Amino acid sequence: MRIKKVINNNILCVVDSTGSEMIVTGKGLGFKRKIGERVDPALFEKTYHMEGKAEQRKLRELCAQIPLEHLRLTQDLIGYIKSQIAAPLNESLLITLADHISFAVRRKEEGIVFTNPLEGAIMSYYPTEYHLGQHCLQAIREEAQVDLDPSEAAFIALHIVNAELNTSMSTMYDITKLIQSTLEVVEYFYQRTFDRGSLDFDRFVVHLRYFAQRLFQAAPQRDEYDEDFREMIARSCKQHYRCAQCIGEHIRNTYQKDVSSEELIYLTIHLKRIDLSRR
Repeated sequence: MRIKKVINNNILCVVDSTGSEMIVTGKGLGFKRKIGERVDPALFEKTYHMEGKAEQRKLRELCAQIPLEHLRLTQDLIGYIKSQIAAPLNESLLITLADHISFAVRRKEEGIVFTNPLEGAIMSYYPTEYHLGQHCLQAIREEAQVDLDPSEAAFIALHIVNAELNTSMSTMYDITKLIQSTLEVVEYFYQRTFDRGSLDFDRFVVHLRYFAQRLFQAAPQRDEYDEDFREMIARSCKQHYRCAQCIGEHIRNTYQKDVSSEELIYLTIHLKRIDLSRR
């Protein structure tokens, strides 16, 4: 391995014989080292590599800004998260989560507290990820001896969902707000409230997650249903279709985005499935 950059006394950026870049760590590994010098891989304690060049550059920059133990802790946390979630996670989770945890620890030391206005929604819409966030807080408490605010579990959960859906954090906030406001529209329309613990609620929220993702990422519209089928659904499920149209109107007015006829049919089918109109 050849040294590309000395980040500090314990961290190096190196390249292998194929030109692949990676971050390597080890006690005193970077002490008095120079760019271009060869280094024995047997000295490496940990190796970090990103497939994307942009992500690798961000990782290199992050390593120069946060304590090494925060990066190591985050890697361990992600290992546990991956063991609990079947969906693939975007590799950038290491960068975003390590950055967030390090910043949260620093804020805690300085007595600065951030609140998450979407904490309740996150707990409800992303229960698996929220519980993983709680696990992370416990691990941070044990490993780093820092007792972060419980609301940090919701922030960590969003980072996990973001890595699952492969979106930006700003889009993730938009998706969560859209889910929240859409549920409000539905409950107002039917004059009923969801049973947050029901399977039907979970199914509908999952649909809204991917519906919102398609909407904000401008995913290509699918055309699985022909016009006759769409008309049949609109006629046979008039009340649910009208609710879907109300959702479409809300999204158009709030986000200036149009909901396709295809998405309206999907919403109608899911609304019928939860059967909120049944008394």
